Amino acid sequence: MANDLTLVIGSKNLSSWSLRPWLVMKAFDISFNEVLIRLDQPESRAALKAHSPSGLVPCLRHGELAIWDSLAITEYLAELYPEKKLWPENPSARALARSMSAEMHSGFSNIRDTWPMEFAREGAQVWGGPGVHKDIGRLQYLWNEALEAYGTGEDTSFLFGEFSIADAMFAPVVSRLRTYGPVRVSTRIAAWLENIWNLPAMKEWGQGARHEVDKGWYKG
Repeated sequence: MANDLTLVIGSKNLSSWSLRPWLVMKAFDISFNEVLIRLDQPESRAALKAHSPSGLVPCLRHGELAIWDSLAITEYLAELYPEKKLWPENPSARALARSMSAEMHSGFSNIRDTWPMEFAREGAQVWGGPGVHKDIGRLQYLWNEALEAYGTGEDTSFLFGEFSIADAMFAPVVSRLRTYGPVRVSTRIAAWLENIWNLPAMKEWGQGARHEVDKGWYKG
């Protein structure tokens, strides 16, 4: 089963959507083959269409099946590996986790458009304007709601106690805050941000992003 899984992703420094399912698969020790397509190149569109029905990344290939949306990919993985508990076990927690993940998936356009992901970059300190700060306020409300209701402690918790799809859905925002921040947050949220940033899988993704920068992919 696992050997049949191939995750097609975009450049690690840029592709926030690719990070989400990749992080889930790495964090939950789901074996897969990785196909990385360099974005923003003349040949990128043809390469993307060759791997993904939508011409976008990420796309999970499982045999003849293609799933081309980050949240759909993680839902499919949760069904494929129920024993790994990719969503919280508690029904109320799971409902909140799914609601938060869906909101992240469809919303927060201000922060997406104004602060594009540049994973390997830190300390840019770019003022995002009122739209970005409105989004950040909403994000902090959601994070605090989950952490207060289901977190396990000030320093050791993920959003729902154990790492889940919900944490992965917000991981690109963690990167953006490091790139364009700092942003003032509560002690509890700051601990969660550090937990995400220090995940071994997140560090591995960061190494890939910095390798792309070192290779000169983003010059000029």
